Amino acid sequence: MTSAHIDLIHIISNAGLIVQLILLLLLFFSVTSWAIILIKYRYIKRAFKQSSEFTEFFWKSRDLSNAFSKAKQLRGSPLARVFRIAYVELKKSSQSGSPQGARPSGNGKESQAFSTRFAGMDNVKRALRRAINTEMTRMTQMVPFLATTGNTTPFIGLFGTVWGIMNSFAGIGQSGSASLAVVAPGISEALVATAAGLAAAIPAVIAFNYFMNKIRTIETELQSFSADFLNIIERDILRIERRRG
Repeated sequence: MTSAHIDLIHIISNAGLIVQLILLLLLFFSVTSWAIILIKYRYIKRAFKQSSEFTEFFWKSRDLSNAFSKAKQLRGSPLARVFRIAYVELKKSSQSGSPQGARPSGNGKESQAFSTRFAGMDNVKRALRRAINTEMTRMTQMVPFLATTGNTTPFIGLFGTVWGIMNSFAGIGQSGSASLAVVAPGISEALVATAAGLAAAIPAVIAFNYFMNKIRTIETELQSFSADFLNIIERDILRIERRRG
């Protein structure tokens, strides 16, 4: 094991400048990818855990003000953040005569108040859409770099492979001999560059697919919660109207 490490270091240190630059670039891609993998894994794990906690509390409580207080505690939950934005918009609409606002007397004014309440629903819907888009942007941040790494590093490594083979043929031409001592350095550089490219690409591709699957799951949960939340508000509006009708 020790001799293998020493040989690898020897190969890299004695490689040509171009191959060393390629290996340095691949190292950058690999280190950055692993940093993103660790950051996004912790972020998504926290998002799933806290969103599940908020969902359970929301359906048990059925009280929007209590759910809002709980949502403020769960800073890592996309679901809680979306709910907070929608709840604030709902309160603004309520204060201007939308859901939960006071109903004026008189048939014309009653009809106008009813229309105003449902107009407030449009504001809540738009707030939900904006909040979901914001959360999806936040969730997918840095993830495309993993796709870039998975798509490009094998070709970068392949370029190092081609360059190493070219050096081998150049060595053969200069020495006039095709012995292993002449060919081996260039071939070694080529193999190291290829291996480095694959070592950077494989974890990045696996992580990208994993994160995108999790992000799609969260997006589905956000859309479902948004629809359920709007249904709750609409039922409350209609119930209020029936009671006052």
